[in-house]
Amino acid sequence: MRRLHYSGSYVLTSDEVSKAVLRYARALADTHTSDVVTIPVLEQGGAPGLAHFLLGPASQLYTTPVAESIDEINDPDLVDELQRRANRLQPSVAEWPDLMHGDEVYGEDDF
Repeated sequence: MRRLHYSGSYVLTSDEVSKAVLRYARALADTHTSDVVTIPVLEQGGAPGLAHFLLGPASQLYTTPVAESIDEINDPDLVDELQRRANRLQPSVAEWPDLMHGDEVYGEDDF
């Protein structure tokens, strides 16, 4: 589970969804285009919900791991669709498994 930070706030979503959103956002930024995506999230209190994101060249997104043990909410079909969209925009760019590592969780004393 990861926090997907966007516009001064964050949502909780699965590792795979957050990676797919970042990959697609990068492809959109590199091609100077935008899109709206809807992703599964955990709302306050733990209820499943949906969040809509406008992604484009000016999007400032980043993710951080969640230290607490929370059940993953994943959407493999969405991950595949975002990957297809990103690949259409950037067919020669490596996928996240080759680029994104570091699910380590750090505390305040680690810095």
